[in-house]
Amino acid sequence: MFTRVANFCRKVLSREESMANDAIAQPHMSVIPREQHNISRKDISENALKVLYRLNKAGYEAYLVGGGVRDLLLGKKPKDFDVTTSATPEQVRKLFRNCRLVGRRFRLAHVMFGPEIIEVATFRGHHEAGASDRTTSQRGQNGMLLRDNIFGSIEEDAQRRDFTINSLYYSVADFTVRDYVGGMQDLKEGLIRLIGTPETRYREDPVRMLRAVRFAAKLNMRISPETAEPIPRLATLINDVPPARLFEEALKLLQAGHGFETYNLLREYNLFQPLFPTITRYFTESGDSPMERMIAQVLKNTDTRIRNDMRVNPAFLFAAMFWYPLLETAQRITQESGLAYYDAFALAANDVLDEGCRTLAIPKRITTLVRDIWQLQLRMSRRQGKRAWKLMEHPKFRAAFDLLSLRAEIERNQELQRLAQWWAEFQVSAPPEQKDMLTGLDEEPEPRRRHRRPRKRAPRREGAS
Repeated sequence: MFTRVANFCRKVLSREESMANDAIAQPHMSVIPREQHNISRKDISENALKVLYRLNKAGYEAYLVGGGVRDLLLGKKPKDFDVTTSATPEQVRKLFRNCRLVGRRFRLAHVMFGPEIIEVATFRGHHEAGASDRTTSQRGQNGMLLRDNIFGSIEEDAQRRDFTINSLYYSVADFTVRDYVGGMQDLKEGLIRLIGTPETRYREDPVRMLRAVRFAAKLNMRISPETAEPIPRLATLINDVPPARLFEEALKLLQAGHGFETYNLLREYNLFQPLFPTITRYFTESGDSPMERMIAQVLKNTDTRIRNDMRVNPAFLFAAMFWYPLLETAQRITQESGLAYYDAFALAANDVLDEGCRTLAIPKRITTLVRDIWQLQLRMSRRQGKRAWKLMEHPKFRAAFDLLSLRAEIERNQELQRLAQWWAEFQVSAPPEQKDMLTGLDEEPEPRRRHRRPRKRAPRREGAS
């Protein structure tokens, strides 16, 4: 009986929340004609246009939507183009041979043109429409949407999207932009505003909190007060998100060219802790510890590299961010166990990476590189003989050298600075000069090897058996 009453109350509350969402998210729909916006077909991927035209020709509604429309309106070059349509995923697949269906939480069609993928989503509807046999929805106990395959109209789809600036629709049929939730005005005012009741929407998908921060940093916009208010209170909901998804989100947050600004916003809204609990334990009130200076500098350097179209590697980013927690852990293990520092360092690396992987499912291919970069830090001070040349042959030597230079800059340690300078000169020197640089180092005596003499066997007595 209690269960039936609880279920009934949950349905009533859900219906009330949905009605409240509708009331908030249903301003007057406006159609912006071609002469009043700056989107041109020449700026849209030819493959995206092919998808739109074919869907329209087959009798379906189809629009360009999301970040692609937003970026075009802002005069930016979109990284990808998404399409939304009245066609179901199965109907899309029948139209395109180069199509595959993906997604469990929400079914999507990927139309593949070589390396470019055009993502096609069916208009989403409200959860109350779940009576249809072609729609399914499922929520977790905390309100998170586990399945969301409910289809609807374009009006419902606009209200189901996350932020108003991502809910603008461009039509190739008449070249207009449709705005159902006031996204054009928020775009002009530089506001990140969530559609619907913020707390409900965050509970449906906690990653929306991370997306709000990412868009604010990327687009240099402000998060509206009602959208920002619940974030610090609900930040712990991030712990319910699968670690594999959080890893992908972490890369978008920190390696998209606006990592430093994003990092500051993550700390401001208490969102950094659920992503990196190991690191957060070492934060200080002043924000000026070596670890915090290291994180700020490596993110600034990463942003600069991305702006200059240079490659970035998440392994180096994680190696730098977790370096000081690694040192603290190694020191503690040494004191508690009495192990040699090299052994304690290896154990500490395991502990730090294991804890990091529980939150973010960092792939093994990346953690292996992180370990290499860390181990090379211990080896770079030992340069005598042929060691320096052998170290330079290591695949991750350059990344290890960059971390050494960063440490020297952060810690302002003269010994580290001299070591980093020596390696900087050694790399660009000719072989004869390198030999002179090595000759100038104090030779470390090689450990003496103890050779055992062969045991003399007693002479065998005659007749002994």
